[in-house]
Amino acid sequence: MSEEHEEYEVEALGVEVSAQPIELYKVLKIANAVSGGGEAKFAIAEGYVAVNGELEQRKRRKVYDGDVIEFNNEFYLVLCDQPVTEVADKPKKAAEPKPAPRTKSSSKLAKGKGQGAKPKSGSQANRSQGNKANKGRSGKAPAKGPADKATGRKPISF
Repeated sequence: MSEEHEEYEVEALGVEVSAQPIELYKVLKIANAVSGGGEAKFAIAEGYVAVNGELEQRKRRKVYDGDVIEFNNEFYLVLCDQPVTEVADKPKKAAEPKPAPRTKSSSKLAKGKGQGAKPKSGSQANRSQGNKANKGRSGKAPAKGPADKATGRKPISF
């Protein structure tokens, strides 16, 4: 008798899931075999979980009705009365039209920015607003004083 086709009987706990396929780490969470998803993913990645008798290290492996999961000397049988629903691939973002890249227009220069002065980028503008918003958290007021003309940065003292 070959080892591949050897059958044996074990007691397994039934884990009822609402849809199939379901990801392996979620089954361990539903079965209360682990305390959370992070612990389930760690156990799978470290090689403590087997699916249908084979070691499995893919956390998001799809399991179906009738699959047997072995973890921590316990067996879990996946039970689902719903038909298999394959998840459609998410539409690619490349399919959506991208907005045209911004270019410097003459209207921005005409608004008084002057030549040679760089307009604030979005991240610099957000950072300066964030300093005012975070005043209460750090207990420090934003830096005061004149900004450096070359860089536009204000001096900081500690």
